[in-house]
Amino acid sequence: MRKTAASTLSLLAAAALLTGCGSEKKEADPAKTTASSPSASAAGGAKGSTSGKKGVPHQVVFEVGGTGAAQVMWIGNANHFEQVTLPWTKTESMQLEGAELKIGVTVSVVPGSIKGQDGMLKAAPCTIKVDGKQVADNQGGKSPEPCKYKIKD
Repeated sequence: MRKTAASTLSLLAAAALLTGCGSEKKEADPAKTTASSPSASAAGGAKGSTSGKKGVPHQVVFEVGGTGAAQVMWIGNANHFEQVTLPWTKTESMQLEGAELKIGVTVSVVPGSIKGQDGMLKAAPCTIKVDGKQVADNQGGKSPEPCKYKIKD
């Protein structure tokens, strides 16, 4: 009996893990959401409603300077974390929609450490550009803060 209970518990735990592992946040079909959502139907395009509206597209460029390899984390359309070769650049297109139009979306890049001229580790220099304009930097790596910026339409 004890062996059966243990194996049943193991199977249930494995099933729970497998169920959670494959789940990703899926974007809802706007047509289905609007049709089935009472609040969206009731709003009916009321002034001030941001439901279903989209902002202008933005080009976001994340950059990390230096030489060698480093871990870099950046948050744009999704969260990313990877080992990269420096200097490194990543470009994403972003378009705010719904509530994001009012509150904005924060993008950021956290550079890894690089060896400074004095041999000590320091933050790699980072910048963020939105639509060709530099909006954030960490003063060439002098600031330990990551580069971040809130995009608002």
